[in-house]
Amino acid sequence: MGLRIGSLAPDFTAKTTEGEIRFHDWIGDDWAILFSHPKDFTPVCTTELGYMAQLKPDFDKRGTKVIGLSVDPVENHATWARDIEETQGTAPNYPMIGDTDLTVAKLYDMLPEDDGENYEGRTAKDNATVRAVYVIGPDKRIKAMLIYPMTSGRDFNEILRLLDSLQLNARHTVATPVNWRDGDDIIIPPAVTDEQAREKFPEGWDTLKPYLRVARQPTD
Repeated sequence: MGLRIGSLAPDFTAKTTEGEIRFHDWIGDDWAILFSHPKDFTPVCTTELGYMAQLKPDFDKRGTKVIGLSVDPVENHATWARDIEETQGTAPNYPMIGDTDLTVAKLYDMLPEDDGENYEGRTAKDNATVRAVYVIGPDKRIKAMLIYPMTSGRDFNEILRLLDSLQLNARHTVATPVNWRDGDDIIIPPAVTDEQAREKFPEGWDTLKPYLRVARQPTD
């Protein structure tokens, strides 16, 4: 059975550009973003790593740790980081996992179990599915997953928006509508009864349909 939303995020020990980590211990009581790349020195990923470095303070504000992964060695990551800084203006300021034996890629269902034993001789095409984003909660469970092809750069602002929605739900048991942004109205989930909703939303709500109740976003 592959990983699903709600699955326990597999734990692992790995070398990173900031030393060896035990993943669950590294997360601690925070949220985490694990985002992966099929190969070092790939063009689309170069742009992503630089932009993520620029956004890292925004993730920090949300109590969320960021960690990258590539199947190449940590030593290669250091060289790649110089290219990223030169071309994107910002070097990675978060740890990057060197998944040379493909352990993490297989644990996270990015590669099948029988798909080789190490990074040597592999091309980005061989690792095409290693283009994933996992949002992991403090309970170490997967809250969201995104999988992209190699040719399409990921929208890290969307990942921030998704994180805001997930964290708001974790605090207040609400849902967020299409194109929601922090501060917009929210949806009261059907599982929340009107009686419960009156306690949570004393200012009331608009009932568009019995299953679609819209209210102001709760404030912390």
